[in-house]
Amino acid sequence: MKILFVEDDHTLASGLEYSLEQEQFSTVYCCDFVSAKRVLDEQLDEIDLCLFDLSLPAGSGYELCKMVKERRDIPVIFLTAIDDEGNVVMGLDMGADDYITKPFRIRELISRIKSVLRRYHKQIQTAPVIELQNIRINSLEGKVYKNGSEIFLTALEYRLLLFFANHIGQVLSRNQLLEQIWDVAGDFVNDNTLTVYIKRLRDKLEDNPQKPTLIKTVRGLGYKVGD
Repeated sequence: MKILFVEDDHTLASGLEYSLEQEQFSTVYCCDFVSAKRVLDEQLDEIDLCLFDLSLPAGSGYELCKMVKERRDIPVIFLTAIDDEGNVVMGLDMGADDYITKPFRIRELISRIKSVLRRYHKQIQTAPVIELQNIRINSLEGKVYKNGSEIFLTALEYRLLLFFANHIGQVLSRNQLLEQIWDVAGDFVNDNTLTVYIKRLRDKLEDNPQKPTLIKTVRGLGYKVGD
């Protein structure tokens, strides 16, 4: 597994690089936005996971995350000294898979990396094209269309929809859904967050989000897509 990590604190980067290599990860280290962009342009197909510091010389981790998610569906974890709700939400909306604040324990970060990678690799094999009412999912391209027009989903919204699509007609509990989109050791595991993402999907996919026909609520049990 190859990890790209971008961090302008050389002391932190040195210790992190050593710890990752001890865990048998191959690493590509960049200390600024410009060199990270160059690696993404030249080596993105070889990268399995990205660790991005949010504040970088001449750019930001947000911009790097956007570059990655527009080209490939691979995990991105943000490293930052900023710990407030606004930055958390912005990072998640950009498609980040996890978010850890400095200072952090190396073992905790390694655990999160492994958990995110497991989640990506255990995803169920999906048909190239899935159609749900007027929604078409092209899983090879990672794109979703409504009535023939492409709609934008964040990485977590897309993964949640794909999980629904792989379980058409099944009632899925909230715990099952949370396990698919969140790191068990993360800071953001809660029912309220899942409710927000269900609402976002309905707003984007349903003709009438107030009376959903695609993502249905099964009272007391969870959610169901299809019959």
